[in-house]
Amino acid sequence: MADIYLALLHYPVYDKDHKIVTTSITNMDIHDIARSARTYGVKRYFVVTPTRTLRLLAEKILDHWEHGYGSTYNETRKDALSLVALAEDLDSAIQAIQTDTGEIPRLVATSARIGDQRTSFAEIRHQVETPGPPLLMILGTGWGLIDEILNRADYILEPIQGVGNYNHLSVRAAAAILLDRLLGAR
Repeated sequence: MADIYLALLHYPVYDKDHKIVTTSITNMDIHDIARSARTYGVKRYFVVTPTRTLRLLAEKILDHWEHGYGSTYNETRKDALSLVALAEDLDSAIQAIQTDTGEIPRLVATSARIGDQRTSFAEIRHQVETPGPPLLMILGTGWGLIDEILNRADYILEPIQGVGNYNHLSVRAAAAILLDRLLGAR
């Protein structure tokens, strides 16, 4: 199997007016995605933001669970949060994976937008099950990853589809669905 990594990008992402923005880091995104990542065997979960203040906030949250009261209060949370790494940008996360594995990861961007050249979950699952370079699953916050990130990816995963036209899952829910479809027991 190929190793799987996650990156949650807070920049560069779109806002609802299609402007490029930086979004805030949230406690729930750090916790919930880390718990999903730990459940499905993800090697590392990168929280990516260029904003120093937001990285300091994330460090404070992580420190509470690694060394503070949280480390003894809930050891399973501590275990999940041990997967979290902070990065200034996508290239820093890619470099960290390359340093860790000796290989440049294949980039799998996610998008709720329907478009050309989307890769099916079945195809990405096949890539996961086949030995090869690691895969970095890139999740966006706000209103999604900017086009330049999508264009840079080796694959753009097809959108998660529900039963109707509404398609605006929280990134936490999307991450859990994505991990289950790609790594869950069948």
